[in-house]
Amino acid sequence: MTVLDTRALNRATLARQLLLDRADVPVLDAVAHLGGLQAQEPQEPFVGLWSRLRGFDPAALSDLLTGRRVVRTHLMRRTVHLVTAGDALAWRARHDTMLRQRVLGNYRRELEGIDLDELAAAGRAVMADNEPRSMTELARALAERWPTPGSRALGEMLIAALVPMAQLPPRGLWRTRAGVRNVPLSSWLGREIDPPSPDGADPVGQALVRRYLAVFGPAASADLRAWCGLAGLPAAVAAIREELVTFRDERGRELLDLPDAPRPDPGTPAPVRFLPAFDNAILGYHDRGRIIDDAHRGLSVAGARVVLVDGRVAATWNVEAGTVMVTPLRPLSPADRAAVAEQGRELASFLSDNDSHRVRITVPPR
Repeated sequence: MTVLDTRALNRATLARQLLLDRADVPVLDAVAHLGGLQAQEPQEPFVGLWSRLRGFDPAALSDLLTGRRVVRTHLMRRTVHLVTAGDALAWRARHDTMLRQRVLGNYRRELEGIDLDELAAAGRAVMADNEPRSMTELARALAERWPTPGSRALGEMLIAALVPMAQLPPRGLWRTRAGVRNVPLSSWLGREIDPPSPDGADPVGQALVRRYLAVFGPAASADLRAWCGLAGLPAAVAAIREELVTFRDERGRELLDLPDAPRPDPGTPAPVRFLPAFDNAILGYHDRGRIIDDAHRGLSVAGARVVLVDGRVAATWNVEAGTVMVTPLRPLSPADRAAVAEQGRELASFLSDNDSHRVRITVPPR
């Protein structure tokens, strides 16, 4: 079985994540291709798409949100994702059990003894008027009936798990600060979410495997699970295994892939790219070694924005007073510093509507 080293896996990831070459595709197609973007920080997906798309116009993403073609909802890993309307409706029921389990993992004691199906029915009844509500408002509407858990536990279970919800604009629009207001996903998108397959088959699980490999492969089953949070996909993998090709990584793990997916030459040059907080190019793997050193793995879950140099995390970045501030994690060559500065100036321009081109690269550690 062919062994793919870390660099080969890195270049495959960059190509499929649209980070090797910026793509010239519509924003909706990019969101679909990427399987959504993690979006609990509302402005971060705009940077993620700017780094991936040629001539990205942030107004296009805002228009997709207000036009209900893209939606913010709890989905993979119980985190807020920005996904196409079609994917939200197709995937949501498949994530139900995982969403419940993850909320219970945080609030099992508070929710002990509560019939979750009964709570779900009560939550849907409150939301049947399709009035936007915050998590706290929904929890308070049911607090008299369930006074013990407290509004946080009750609200998290309702909003993140029991009642499929959409977070409404202006939350998530470009350069807009707004609180979270929720309405039922089906009412916002105009049709019911797809029900589970009645015959016990798992077509949605199989589709998720294919979609994941198209944008993250070659990858191990543990990587797939890390991306979506679903533990019950071995049967889906087994059902489509004959469609797939297999490799091994340098640790000996079996890697699955689609036969015709891009696997560029490991020597392919990789441009500097600025990634937003919680970008799935990093979080979409259990083994993140293809893109970030183990010593810096904590950055990926701490919400640090990172800079890729030669395809790997080499710096963090932030914005202070219109200046893109870059903090290297290791010494950069003069050529790399120049490339980081150039991309930093372009990012500053994007974030400031061409008002600033300032970038500052701090002294790297010795």
